[in-house]
Amino acid sequence: MSDLTSRPDDHRDHPRDHHHVTRISAPEGVHPGTGYSHVAWGTGRFVAISGQCAFDEQGRVVGAGDAAAQARQVFENLRRCLAAAGATFDDVVKLTYFVTDIAHLPAVREARDAVIPADRLPASSAVQVAALARPELLLEVEAFAVLPSGSAAGH
Repeated sequence: MSDLTSRPDDHRDHPRDHHHVTRISAPEGVHPGTGYSHVAWGTGRFVAISGQCAFDEQGRVVGAGDAAAQARQVFENLRRCLAAAGATFDDVVKLTYFVTDIAHLPAVREARDAVIPADRLPASSAVQVAALARPELLLEVEAFAVLPSGSAAGH
């Protein structure tokens, strides 16, 4: 039997109905994911957020050499990008982490956990890469989200 980590009635206290996203942490016959859902889907409007790095509004790198500071900035940038589409982290169905050292993942997870509740973790992939666009960047995160069909993007 599948373990549903997000059910329609889990979202009654939220300002917007988020039952359009379903997450399954352990499909039948698959070992449960630790810190992610194996499967996430939704009905509605698909939103793709380009990989975000630790740049501030002026294009300066935040936290050079500090994975935790960079991860916090990355998730703030993701939040702003999602908001531009009328979305929140509740709508995210997939995150992909690109890190220059797999040892940065705990810092990434800590920043993620600050904005995404444990019962709403999206599907995720983590990849160690040789380099990112600039040498001082330690990580990049992209997101896919699904919004209810009738929702409009905010500007």
